[in-house]
Amino acid sequence: MTMKHLFLGLIASSILALTACNGNTEKKTASTEQTSAPVTETTPSANSTENPEQGNFSELFSHYQHLTFALSSDNDKEAANASKGMLEALSKIKSDGFSAEDKATYKDIASDIKEHAEHIADNIGNIAHQREHLVILSKDFYDIAKTFTTEKPLYKVFCPMYNDNKGAYWLSDSKEIKNPYYGEEMITCGEIQEEI
Repeated sequence: MTMKHLFLGLIASSILALTACNGNTEKKTASTEQTSAPVTETTPSANSTENPEQGNFSELFSHYQHLTFALSSDNDKEAANASKGMLEALSKIKSDGFSAEDKATYKDIASDIKEHAEHIADNIGNIAHQREHLVILSKDFYDIAKTFTTEKPLYKVFCPMYNDNKGAYWLSDSKEIKNPYYGEEMITCGEIQEEI
């Protein structure tokens, strides 16, 4: 009788575990189909002191990743949403604790990000124009990652064919190639050049 109860208990546990896994998959699928920007926890970076938003670029990078994903999915509206989120995140970053040199560097980068994010947000229906602005944004985000560090590894991915074979890169938090410059047309075009 004890063996029978043990066996039934194992079966019930297995069914519960499988149900829980399937529930998580459905939640993940539903969350990736949402049109809002991904939500990330924000924790202070190495450069921050008392203010948790000071020098914290995680939310900004989250919106940048959202932008590259939207463009790789050929979704100009979602690219615009990601850029609007980027502008909101940019306004939360405080540079008070930065050195004078880092503060000047950040001010230049932030101004550039603002300009290009606004262009992307204002150009729904013109994904080619949005992708042109991603080139400059990617350089800005690369400079942030190299100057101020990041909370998790990023990969600099290069597409040699974009812009009449002049090429362009983007940053990804995954080694999986999802090309934002060509989208579904050439989704896997690109190679990782650097881990940051």
